[in-house]
Amino acid sequence: MELKRVEPAQIEAMSMQIIRSELKHPLPPENEAVILRAIHTTADFDYAENLCFSPKAVERGVEALGRGTDIVTDTTMAMSGINKRVLAKFGGQVYNFIAAPEVAAQAKARGITRAAVSMEHAAAMGKSLIYAIGNAPTALVRLYELWQEGVLPAPALIIGVPVGFVNVVEAKELIMEMDCPWIVARGRKGGSNLAAAICNALLYTASQNERE
Repeated sequence: MELKRVEPAQIEAMSMQIIRSELKHPLPPENEAVILRAIHTTADFDYAENLCFSPKAVERGVEALGRGTDIVTDTTMAMSGINKRVLAKFGGQVYNFIAAPEVAAQAKARGITRAAVSMEHAAAMGKSLIYAIGNAPTALVRLYELWQEGVLPAPALIIGVPVGFVNVVEAKELIMEMDCPWIVARGRKGGSNLAAAICNALLYTASQNERE
């Protein structure tokens, strides 16, 4: 087998060309950047079907990042994957509370997950945030509960893409009932890498819009 000689700067562009050529049908223009980035990150073409969007979710997410909205993740992996240099250019930053000692203590005392308690800490910041959830369905469930309780500041966007088997599908469906922008990977698939990839797709779109 002969390997192609490809310059490093050309790899992503070539990858996107391959993805477009192998798609079974055209993507909705308003969601294309996010879906392409999701497939590029995972090599999983199912996301062309599984990623669901509330009306104008991408547009609202891009607008929010452009005005410096902060991001909260449920894992340090998702936090690490987000392009913080581009985010900082707009005045935003990423938060993750999973390793905070008080979060661990509260989770143990109450018999719930640290991810759920992390969402409470995020809500207590008292501002509109982007939530990027790629691992813990309990984080999505707690966001839904806080919204129902009227104590969750209106999210700028919820990215609900946890992976797994227990309550994952159900938690994602709850988010799709919320009156806020959301991007959800329906079914069992997802992951922290996907959550970060979606954030980056929105950030790169915001940067492109700024240049234009």
